[in-house]
Amino acid sequence: MIRNSSDFSRRRLALLLAASAASTPAWAQTTSGPADQALVARAVAYLEGLTEATSRFEQTDARGRRSTGALFLKRPGKARFAYDPPSGLLVVSDGGVVSVQDNRLKTFDAYPLGATPLSLFLAKSIRLDRGVAITRVTRMADGFSITARDSRKETAGSITLTFADAPLALTGWTVTDAQSRPTRIQLLDLQRASGLDKSLFILKDPRPRNLGRGKV
Repeated sequence: MIRNSSDFSRRRLALLLAASAASTPAWAQTTSGPADQALVARAVAYLEGLTEATSRFEQTDARGRRSTGALFLKRPGKARFAYDPPSGLLVVSDGGVVSVQDNRLKTFDAYPLGATPLSLFLAKSIRLDRGVAITRVTRMADGFSITARDSRKETAGSITLTFADAPLALTGWTVTDAQSRPTRIQLLDLQRASGLDKSLFILKDPRPRNLGRGKV
């Protein structure tokens, strides 16, 4: 069963995934210039074409604390964030449910994929017509970034996706919460992959079945 979770657990999931808290992967184009629109279109086409990939990552939270791990991605729907010790965290999307296992705290939580930040990256089709408003496109010497927020204003904060250019590649993202606290994920060596093992995207609740579990 999918557990009900505390507000703390939901905030922790958002930080672990370090993505926007929008519940759909739809992007609404609010930038007016054709050059900005062209960059957004390039980014969307790139993300939709990134069907399988692996990468090391480094996460830096608002207090400057760092953790590292390995990312495995298989679109649509599947991802695995395996944090290195001593973190003890494992986040897995199996295509329908996102499971979060914390070995240090001995906890296990699960959420519908469509209600988690991962849906931004894992949807089969990334739309440009509803749900998430793009508020800024920033050009840099070696790439560009796209900042988006929940256009329905159901969730405060924003996400900034960062891309390298020539060749185009996702290099990371930063989520800023309602208190303007940023959490950054830097992808260290994103590589396209093929034939990733299906077992990477399966995570079962390790707790004995006699432990009580809530229902959604």
